[in-house]
Amino acid sequence: MKLMIASDIHGSAYWCEKLLEAWRGEGMPRMLLLGDLLYHGPRNDLPKDYAPKRVIGLLNGIREHLLCVRGNCEAEVDQMVLSFPVMADYCALPLGEHILYATHGHVHGETNPPPLMDGDVLLCGHTHVPAFNRHEGFTYVNPGSTSIPKNGSAHSYMTLEDGLFSWKDLESGAIYRQENIF
Repeated sequence: MKLMIASDIHGSAYWCEKLLEAWRGEGMPRMLLLGDLLYHGPRNDLPKDYAPKRVIGLLNGIREHLLCVRGNCEAEVDQMVLSFPVMADYCALPLGEHILYATHGHVHGETNPPPLMDGDVLLCGHTHVPAFNRHEGFTYVNPGSTSIPKNGSAHSYMTLEDGLFSWKDLESGAIYRQENIF
């Protein structure tokens, strides 16, 4: 499986453009977005170049390449302007003998996981903090935030290829962490 993974764009046209440049450079066939695409939410400051209408156009332009789950800032009105599904609470993708359970993280997350089998991966955004933590029964993975990173982390995204997660700095393209899930 080759997949680019990002979360928490929060309406930043600047960081969305950077993300799409990185996606084109990666040559990944699909991108999985873990929610909070258009709005910044009441707990966050406005991100750089906050322009949700531009983000709509950017993402709709690659809609056939996108998989997406709903974040806590998505609303039904967002689905009216986005031409790809954004209202699913989760998606489960096969990952060898296991699954990659992707959700935003505001309902099910690291401390409140959904029912998972030993070896499954719980992939979440929401915290804006990159993470890779092995727990009894599952591994928790977070790509961090594209536009509003927290705890001193970089503006980031991840790739998944042949079981290897790579976290990349969106500004430099440099890999700053790699973890193998197998």
